[in-house]
Amino acid sequence: MKTKNTAYSILDLALVSKDHTLKETFNNALKLAQHAEAFGYTRYWLAEHHNSPNIGSSATSILIGYVAQGTSTLHVGSGGIMLPNHSPLIIAEQFGTLASLYPNRIDLGLGRAPGTDRQTAQAIRSDFMEAAHSFPQEVDKIQKYFSKENATSKVRATVAEGVEVPIYILGSSTDSAHLAAKKGLPYAFASHFATTHLLEALAIYRNEFQPSKDLKEPYVIAGVNTIVADSDEEAERLSTSLIRMIVGILTGKRDFVQPPTDMTDEFRGLLQNPQIHQMLKYSFVGSKATVKSQIADFMKQTNADEIIAVTNIYDIEDRIRSYELFSEIMKEFS
Repeated sequence: MKTKNTAYSILDLALVSKDHTLKETFNNALKLAQHAEAFGYTRYWLAEHHNSPNIGSSATSILIGYVAQGTSTLHVGSGGIMLPNHSPLIIAEQFGTLASLYPNRIDLGLGRAPGTDRQTAQAIRSDFMEAAHSFPQEVDKIQKYFSKENATSKVRATVAEGVEVPIYILGSSTDSAHLAAKKGLPYAFASHFATTHLLEALAIYRNEFQPSKDLKEPYVIAGVNTIVADSDEEAERLSTSLIRMIVGILTGKRDFVQPPTDMTDEFRGLLQNPQIHQMLKYSFVGSKATVKSQIADFMKQTNADEIIAVTNIYDIEDRIRSYELFSEIMKEFS
């Protein structure tokens, strides 16, 4: 079991809570990142999503710049940029610019999914499906734009050439595992919501991994939901906001993040719903002692090199406290 020196990071959606403005949401994202830096987190990633009232990270690269400007050592990046939504040239230019402004701190995580519904995906890019099928080739293009050798090409991302921006392949299925292994890139699995294929995908990635100039050995980042509080009861209360969020996703009734309420038998019943239960399989809720035991089991299962935590809590102070306690858990393993 890889418990020593396991890195720990944050995946954020810039969640918009009920009765909060977008400006407050973005300020809170920066506030969280500043605390994360103090707590010893390795990276702070923002995920691209669209057409969701409770998610503020749709203009992902702009928010990355905002957070990077207000921090000094934290790696800031995308978890991820949904590449079929974009021109590889434009993404290379955006992240090349970010990496020149904040050297050795910008990560580029790339995913294949739209990060939205089908109709919105079509509005973003009419040939989305074609671009999604060409994802491996689109990743190749980005790598080419970042290479110094591209200086002789007719089409160039001049602000990206030779700029150091590590690329990560994100995935929620086994397809991405094959690709990350073939390209010799680090692999981040979205096990905070896509739980079914986690262990199979990690096995494929490790077995098929081909060393590259970017990476000599496989590197796995695994996502988990964490809600840590000073007691199990308080953590359960805070988790009611997450349960409501998941119900909204499954029923197509997305809404702002709702304030927490007492944990009731109705909420406990929802947690036993097969879909919700499966989606929240790698969700660790409780006091430090409770979550530490759960995380230890997860690390033993996955042997992940890095844990990236998603904490969907209504109030920013409760979120910061949860991430503080989680950082203490991870430090105790080292």
